[in-house]
Amino acid sequence: MDFRFSDDQLNLAEGVRDYLSGTHGPEVLRRLDEHGNRDPAIWQGLVQMGLTGLCVPEAQGGLGMGLPEAALIAAECGRACLAEPLVDTAFVGVPWLVAQGQLGGLEDVVAGSRRIAVAHAINPWEADGDGAALTSVDPLRNLSVRVERSRDTSAPGVSTTLDANGEGDDLLLNLGALMSAAQLVGLADAMLDQAVEYAKIRTQFGQPVGAFQALKHQLANCSVAIEFAKPVVWRAASALEHGLESAPVHVSHAKVAATDAAMLTAETAIQVHGAMGYTYEVDLHFWMKRSWALCGAWGDRAFHLKRVDDAVLGGALPIGPQHTFA
Repeated sequence: MDFRFSDDQLNLAEGVRDYLSGTHGPEVLRRLDEHGNRDPAIWQGLVQMGLTGLCVPEAQGGLGMGLPEAALIAAECGRACLAEPLVDTAFVGVPWLVAQGQLGGLEDVVAGSRRIAVAHAINPWEADGDGAALTSVDPLRNLSVRVERSRDTSAPGVSTTLDANGEGDDLLLNLGALMSAAQLVGLADAMLDQAVEYAKIRTQFGQPVGAFQALKHQLANCSVAIEFAKPVVWRAASALEHGLESAPVHVSHAKVAATDAAMLTAETAIQVHGAMGYTYEVDLHFWMKRSWALCGAWGDRAFHLKRVDDAVLGGALPIGPQHTFA
């Protein structure tokens, strides 16, 4: 079986990267941070590219693509630190609604006139939850809403409190965790690029700090962690797409791997910047704060590590090549 992405899938991701790099740079993030966090022109550009309808069935006017493609695009959204709630709407909310057979209103999602705010017992933060035209909440009972400012100021939303008698919808949880993981690998890629570029211009003892072996090793460790996390995320997307019984474990593995890669890269990038990365004046802080927010979204590291441990140590997920490659 060939798990590589097709040329069409890679070209789609490259096209999204080119669009976002030209319309959503650090200067745009600063402008949005000062003037309301949302730009209708950027959202309309995403709509015109068909991204709001990526996972919407063709019968409802969408492209009818799956979670592997969505994960690829989510990674590009992370790379650009996209402020618009595309991932929540199109890659979490839409697949969940489609799985429930709730197809009404998806044409409006494709057209960009309706956004989906998703909340779960384990993830009460809703991007644009106070203004979404269509809200998918699990479970839909005893929901209270309060407006709070996120630590990530580029992603406004509301905090919800759910009175739930259980863990909520597993599919919604897995979709949210998967797309958070995908964004984290994109964020980590961007932070590594910023650290490498700064290491070329920051000098110490008469030469760029990037020339020092110790720093090279730290940046190389980040690169390895990111590249090792990516196939784990892609596997999780494929497993969830095909409804494999092991999909929840793969999703949790992806969230843990992506979280570790993003946190390591954020810490290293800050060190490369001489701790200036903490400050608002340095662009890195936007990506760093988004990473911190997503690391805790849809289940933190401890939650997902426990899911993996329970499955492996409990025998629910047999290990070994005879099972892994069955």
